[in-house]
Amino acid sequence: MPIPADHEQRLVLNDEVHARPYTQVEVPERIAFLALLYRDGGASAAGALARLFERMGRPVPQPDAPHITADLGAFRLKWERHTEFASYTFFSRDGAGAPFASSALAAVPSDWLESLSGETIVATQVEVVTAPGEIPAAWEIAQSFANNPIVGATVSSGKACVFTDFRIHADRMSRFLVLDRGLGRYPAGRVVHRLIEIETYRMMALLAFPVARTVGGEISAAEHTLTALTARMAGAGVEDEPQLLNELTRLAATVESLASSSKYRFGAARAYHELVRNRIRDLREERIPGLQTIGEFMERRLAPAMNTCESVAKRQDELSMRIARSSDLLRTRVEIDREQQNLQMLVQMNRRAKLQLRLQQTVEGLSVAAITYYAVGLIGYLAKAAKSLGVHLDADLVTGISIPVVAVLVALGVRYIRKTVTRDS
Repeated sequence: MPIPADHEQRLVLNDEVHARPYTQVEVPERIAFLALLYRDGGASAAGALARLFERMGRPVPQPDAPHITADLGAFRLKWERHTEFASYTFFSRDGAGAPFASSALAAVPSDWLESLSGETIVATQVEVVTAPGEIPAAWEIAQSFANNPIVGATVSSGKACVFTDFRIHADRMSRFLVLDRGLGRYPAGRVVHRLIEIETYRMMALLAFPVARTVGGEISAAEHTLTALTARMAGAGVEDEPQLLNELTRLAATVESLASSSKYRFGAARAYHELVRNRIRDLREERIPGLQTIGEFMERRLAPAMNTCESVAKRQDELSMRIARSSDLLRTRVEIDREQQNLQMLVQMNRRAKLQLRLQQTVEGLSVAAITYYAVGLIGYLAKAAKSLGVHLDADLVTGISIPVVAVLVALGVRYIRKTVTRDS
């Protein structure tokens, strides 16, 4: 079309809303999901993905691709690169047998799985099966979860039931069971995707909980130190203030170091927790009699941990502000003391200047007297010399008359010199 050229990011921004599309899910279907934390920005994950595609005889994907979906024959794969982790979702339509009797990972080369780098933060299985006529009793569902207490609800306007126990089983994987009551392929994919995201973001949010425990203890120690320093400030003298300021500065550096090391983790936990809440709302849960919904379970179990993280983050910020206020108060006291010392120094300098002025005036008077004395002496010698040459002069009279004249002239000359020097300076 004859329209101006596209912005360089137009296509990228437009396609962002289509990124990471939901995968269609048939019934029955087994899904296995892995989320691996990486330390190298995802380079190792991209390399592992390339090895798998080569092994399965498929074209190697671009290493910088943020997400990849491919049918590799024995299984389908959905791979995604996230900020802190890479995720692998394996789909297998081998739905024979009881739920969780097998896994979608059974079709994946085991040596390739063992070669994956990173640390497993989430490993979960999702089984999508056709629902029987009536929703099974809780004890029947619990048999698929090692008879653990389960939570569950109907979702998507009653078109499916989901169950889980949020536990890691002997196979090192957690479990979700989805009973399909007429979802369809795309809605089933959305439900599975939301369940996986709930599990993933729940675990990613909880990464901040151990940090909160550690930082909380250090913050408590820092608060006690600040309280002690504040009490010492109340009765401190001028000589104690520099030492107090140094201790406050060291405490502020300690707290800022804690904040810099934990701020990202707390911020990420806040974002992940909000994502968990959003995905639970998207499920549109309806209660099954006798069972907690996933939303209720999260509010009772996840929310307290997140509240702890929020509390520690808030205490950390408040402690920084308290230290800043105490430092400002102490610096103000130090500055006032310095201003008083400077004022005293100025008073002393003014006193010394006045003494110097008086001394200068005394020296000037002595200088006028000395110069007059020598000048009058010279005039007297000149008068005596003239008298010896026959000039009728009374040398003593000439000498006496010259004294006031010379004194006035010398005084005026000294005054002129002083004014000239003052003006030039």
